[in-house]
Amino acid sequence: MRKLAIVLSVLASPALATGLQIEVSGEANGTVTIDLFEDVAPAHVERITTLAKDGAYDGVVFHRVIDGFMAQTGDVEFGKLDGGDMAMAGRGASDLPDLPAEFSDLAFDRGVIGMARSQNPDSGNSQFFIMFDEGYFLNGQYTVVGEVTDGMDVVDAIKRGTGQNGAVIGQPDVMSSVSVTD
Repeated sequence: MRKLAIVLSVLASPALATGLQIEVSGEANGTVTIDLFEDVAPAHVERITTLAKDGAYDGVVFHRVIDGFMAQTGDVEFGKLDGGDMAMAGRGASDLPDLPAEFSDLAFDRGVIGMARSQNPDSGNSQFFIMFDEGYFLNGQYTVVGEVTDGMDVVDAIKRGTGQNGAVIGQPDVMSSVSVTD
C-alpha cells in the first residue's frame, strides 16, 4: 500500500511551473521574475506564454502606472516603444481572440499579476498588470495569472503615470525582453 501511495502522490504532483523573466529598462532597470499560475488560469497563461515566445512583448511599454495601485503593460498592438502609437497605448490587443474570464478566489496582493480587460469580463487578451499594493476590490473581478517572485524592487521603480487615469507622459519604461521559463 505504501508504494501505491507514493506513486499516486507523484502522479498527483503539479507539472513544472511556468514563468516569465522580464527585462525592464528606463527609469527602472533590472529583471522581474514571475511565476505563472497555469492551474488557476490555464487559457490566460497559455496566451501570455504564446505571446512571449513569439517576441510580441519585447519592446512593449508600461503605459498606465498608478502609484500605490499597479503598473499595466502588454499592449502588443499600440504599446511598442518603436513604431507604436503611444496615444493609443492601452487600447490594443493581440490578433488572437479575447479570452473568457478565469476568476478565482486568489487575492490581489502586492506583486500579483492580473489580466487587464475592458468592461466586459471576457475581454482579456494580451495586457496585464502588476500590483504595487493590495487591491482587494479587484478580487473575483479580474483574472489572476501569477505573481512576482523576484524583482519587486524593479517593479517599484517603474515610472509613474501623471496623465489621465495613470497614463505615462514622456518616455515610459519598457519590457525590453520577455522570455518564458520552466
